[in-house]
Amino acid sequence: MAAPTLYAWFPGNAREALTFYRDVFGGDLDLHTFEEFGRSDGPADAIAHGTLSGPVRLYGTDAVGDQPSVSLTGVSIALLGTADGATLTRWFEGLSEGADILDPLQKRPWGATDGQLVDRHGIRWLIGFED
Repeated sequence: MAAPTLYAWFPGNAREALTFYRDVFGGDLDLHTFEEFGRSDGPADAIAHGTLSGPVRLYGTDAVGDQPSVSLTGVSIALLGTADGATLTRWFEGLSEGADILDPLQKRPWGATDGQLVDRHGIRWLIGFED
């Protein structure tokens, strides 16, 4: 089944951002520079395309010129029930480094556990699981 995948334009730090996500989620990271892709519209060592493959899949690139970079308003990436509670707790804690915690990961009156944050790269996450 097909599923949407986030493709983020980072403000010149795609390598650092995608490495951060690989460190949080695990998986394989594949990065390609502008030079590798024969692009001259940005620095040769900038990331033209990066792919994180694993339990969480993300794409990313370095924004160049007038391209806007990551800015999410009124939307989050939901990782609700996508792994066991221990894994989702570990992911929330990993994403929390340098993040703006909007709602700490906590048990809710209806029995689920969830929380929200905007990570240090500007991406909003909703993480939760049933106990």
